[in-house]
Amino acid sequence: MQSLGWMARAWLLAAVALGAGCGRGGGPDGTERPPTLVAVEVVKAQAVPNLVELPGRVEASRSAEVRARADGIVERQLYVDGAEVEANAPLFQIDPRDLQARVQQARASLASARAAKAQTSSLRARLSMLVQRKAVSVQEYESAQASFRQADAALMEAQAAVDRAQLQLDHATVRAPIKGRTGRAQVSEGALVSAAAATLLTRIDQVDPAFVIFNPSNISMNALERGVSEGRIDVGDNRQVKVTILLDGGERLAAPGVVDFSETAIDPATGSRTLRARFANPDGRLLPGQFVRGILALGSIRNGTSLPERAIQVGEDEASVMLVNDENVAVRRAVTLAGQADGRWVVQSGLSPGDRVIVDGWHKIQPGQPVSIQSVPIPKAKAKAP
Repeated sequence: MQSLGWMARAWLLAAVALGAGCGRGGGPDGTERPPTLVAVEVVKAQAVPNLVELPGRVEASRSAEVRARADGIVERQLYVDGAEVEANAPLFQIDPRDLQARVQQARASLASARAAKAQTSSLRARLSMLVQRKAVSVQEYESAQASFRQADAALMEAQAAVDRAQLQLDHATVRAPIKGRTGRAQVSEGALVSAAAATLLTRIDQVDPAFVIFNPSNISMNALERGVSEGRIDVGDNRQVKVTILLDGGERLAAPGVVDFSETAIDPATGSRTLRARFANPDGRLLPGQFVRGILALGSIRNGTSLPERAIQVGEDEASVMLVNDENVAVRRAVTLAGQADGRWVVQSGLSPGDRVIVDGWHKIQPGQPVSIQSVPIPKAKAKAP
């Protein structure tokens, strides 16, 4: 019985020793696992771009509603919905026959007015000679002069009627007032349109260039102005603000734009101000009414921080980095990002000068694991050939 108790105690001690070895994280042979090699970057206070991300809405640089300027029945639609058209391109044809008849009627009235003016002109010339000979009274001559002036005025009125009738006939062919992309036709063949009611026919939007409208709060704009006045934000001599657009899925528009207008008044309903940025849009990626996000480069922060893109872990809820503390142990820390510039993330908050951020190798470790810092950055892994 005593021998059996001794053997049980021996097995118990062996199990405890084995468990202790496993708890120390040793390898199969019981040795300690070496710390993981990582490359770090020490956070420094330096000048970084002052990037502000804002939601925006796309607007056409020029927009025109095409409306009827002549009465009649629409005969044909001369364009394809959604097509790009040049200025003065024909869009609709209104039945011109009634308008052509009005032009002919006005021209007939013009011819009659010309004949009446010629007759009164001849009469005035004859009476002018007779009044000098005192063959007619002065009153009769003055009456002839008045008739001539009336005939001249009637001729000008008839000429204006011809011009107006011709203008109405020209408006029977509805043309594009600007160059741009056409919208859906609001009328079809056979529809009755009216100049008095200004019947809407279609819409044309010029999307190259395109505008993006931002509405930052007046509080944030005041904070920016205070930062400039206090010297924390440097705008330099060039006060042109560049804007980068983020499309759906985080895709960036290739060419940046510039802010070309800033509203001085504040919207009393929202407490915001209006900024407008202008973008080249030759491929039509920006469409009127589209919602995008813009990153505005508002000068630079004198004592800011930034990190390489590969050092940032971007999750669904927050962004974070892995730091190395004084005991050479990895710890995770959440950070607030302000945007990307030149391959680096601008960090708005979460880091202090002197923090050691793991740039390469953070994906191999977990928080609380000891690490070893190497001076030379770990080379990036090459992509495998397909």
